[in-house]
Amino acid sequence: MVTKSMRFLAVCLLSLTAIGNAVAAETARQVIDKFQADLIDVMKNGKKLGYSGRYDKLNNSVSNSHDLTKIARIVVGKEWEKLSADQQQKLIDVFSRLSVASYAHNFKDYAGESFTVDSEEQTARGGVIVHSHLSIPDEKDVKFDYMLKEKGDSWRIINIIANGVSDLALKRSEYTTILQREGFDVLIGKINEKIDNYSKL
Repeated sequence: MVTKSMRFLAVCLLSLTAIGNAVAAETARQVIDKFQADLIDVMKNGKKLGYSGRYDKLNNSVSNSHDLTKIARIVVGKEWEKLSADQQQKLIDVFSRLSVASYAHNFKDYAGESFTVDSEEQTARGGVIVHSHLSIPDEKDVKFDYMLKEKGDSWRIINIIANGVSDLALKRSEYTTILQREGFDVLIGKINEKIDNYSKL
């Protein structure tokens, strides 16, 4: 049986600058606090909103908290440089839709869950890791480590480690393999198929 803990973990294993002199308008923790609050709000209204409503609600939230362009580049690694400008943009667009769709599908109901930020730390390369966990009644907590980098006047998520498993590492392994063996069009087709499945389940 798929438990809620497993489902929340699955979405995060799908669902990715150095610190300068300028001060970001939002701290890394504020970005995480707001994103997690948005997820809980959508969960509480999930059934009423339906999939499309949850997608619309989370579209801006995901875009404003994740550096989707950077994540898309990282997950295809060196293959990124082999793509044309049009292909790069197409990958960013479809990957962004996949990210929102995965959250809209998996965070669809509420049974007393709550997020708690435990701590934060700076990395050697100028990033910040925000340590958090999701409490699920009658189930084990799900631990989240959000890795953020500064972008413009705010911070953006570039990776999520859920219960010790890196989202970026999983995506990079999957996406680069498909690109190398089957090509760009097949990768886009597989991502679109995932998005379509999320809208139906």
